[in-house]
Amino acid sequence: MLGLAMNLRLTPKERWSGCAARGEREHRSMHEFVRLAVLIRIEEAERRDRVLELTDQVMAEHAHTLARLKEL
Repeated sequence: MLGLAMNLRLTPKERWSGCAARGEREHRSMHEFVRLAVLIRIEEAERRDRVLELTDQVMAEHAHTLARLKEL
């Protein structure tokens, strides 16, 4: 996989009160903190998509049972 260069523009408040401060508390550079935050966000989105996909699958497979439970 090739690396991707990217510029991220943050407001001074975002930069210093958010990313830089949090990175400092975690003993990471602001660059590393933001890089990890992006990776975590991607993982969370992929997990959410997978959960929704599996939920749809289970609901389709058990539609009859779910309909019967609604009647109770």
